[in-house]
Amino acid sequence: MCSRWKSSCRPGARGGGKPAKGSSQGVFACYPWLEMEAQPSLSSTPESAPQPLRILMPSPLGPLGIEILGTALTRVRFEPAEPELSTFTPLHEIDGSDFLDEVFGRLAEYFAGARRRLDLELDLCASGTDPFARRVLKEAAKIPYGRTRTCRSLAETVGRPDCGAEMVAILLANPLPIVVPCHRVVAEDGTPGEYVGGVPRKLWLLELEAQGSEPL
Repeated sequence: MCSRWKSSCRPGARGGGKPAKGSSQGVFACYPWLEMEAQPSLSSTPESAPQPLRILMPSPLGPLGIEILGTALTRVRFEPAEPELSTFTPLHEIDGSDFLDEVFGRLAEYFAGARRRLDLELDLCASGTDPFARRVLKEAAKIPYGRTRTCRSLAETVGRPDCGAEMVAILLANPLPIVVPCHRVVAEDGTPGEYVGGVPRKLWLLELEAQGSEPL
């Protein structure tokens, strides 16, 4: 059964402070890279089914396409390209709200190394993820900040020790990278391995978390 959930508390993790309330413009003062120019969006044709709010957020890893349905994040895309790019509204053009300040403030704090736990509501069902993939991704979400697990270890935890290739495919199709931290899953030999956003981004995220992690 599909249900919305929050990224779970990680052992040894700690959250940052809440972002300032008010307009989302307030986040820019603390994190200058949020002021990056983004592509203008085009209005889309209304659909009968609920449509997610699509927001383009600048980040140290390049533009992120964030999709939100109700109060849950449903997808994070690295550098969305045309024609999809035109369906996103740049963050600086979004009217401020407490909810959006919370979401994008937490992401900004994470990228600045000031937050270890995002605790955002997620919905993996909206992206069409199958039940087994959701199980794998929820297990990946339990990996603590600054730590890693091997793909084999993850496969053993979900009771499928011999499906390494399937594990890799699921992680590479993760619809919510960063928020569901599949970058913390590494190859058996300790090398970073593949990543949905590319190896350079994976290395950047691992280095960010290594700088802020506490010793065992």
